[in-house]
Amino acid sequence: MDFNASEIILLLVLAIILFGPEKLPELARKTARVLHYVRRIANDAQGRLRQELGPEYADLQLSDLNPKAFIAKHLGPDATDDLNAVAGELRDARTSLDGALTDAGDQTEGGGESEVVAAESPLPPFDTEAT
Repeated sequence: MDFNASEIILLLVLAIILFGPEKLPELARKTARVLHYVRRIANDAQGRLRQELGPEYADLQLSDLNPKAFIAKHLGPDATDDLNAVAGELRDARTSLDGALTDAGDQTEGGGESEVVAAESPLPPFDTEAT
């Protein structure tokens, strides 16, 4: 997260108003302890993960576990370009399907329900008498 000076000042003013100047130093110490504890747990978990995976994964970063980053790093830019092209085609197909469903819904507004409108709701009808 990126804070600028005005946001930090606003947070300090709110903290002084909410907690008072007497409790603020104690609250800051407790917050620092909690952050230090959480950071230590995260570093220990990352170290254990590297230890369990072995030396061939010594350069593993947690950001590499993101599927997009993994593909970009291990399969190269060609695979990334291919996947982006497929994603674009899927977006286009979804847009055309959404348009077709909207057009079918507009045509059935005056008449009754159609099968296309019923297909939009994958959930079964709600039974009010069921427990």
